[in-house]
Amino acid sequence: MNCGSVYSHSENAFVFTVGKFLDIKNKIIPIFKAHSIQGIKQLDYLDFCEIATLIGEGKHLSPIGIAKIQLIKDRMNTKRK
Repeated sequence: MNCGSVYSHSENAFVFTVGKFLDIKNKIIPIFKAHSIQGIKQLDYLDFCEIATLIGEGKHLSPIGIAKIQLIKDRMNTKRK
């Protein structure tokens, strides 16, 4: 994928991290757009894409944008109802 890093998390698990926004926008998001995630994680992916769009538009640079991103983040993963 020519981006990110892989770290050993435990004997049987690894973690893949991508820190560059352009890699997330241009490489990671298109992969999951082409190969849909199944189940509730698809909702987290859609939230992730919404946050990426806000960042891409520079909205993360304002207090209102940060608040919106925080609201989206607060409904993701184990916080999803």
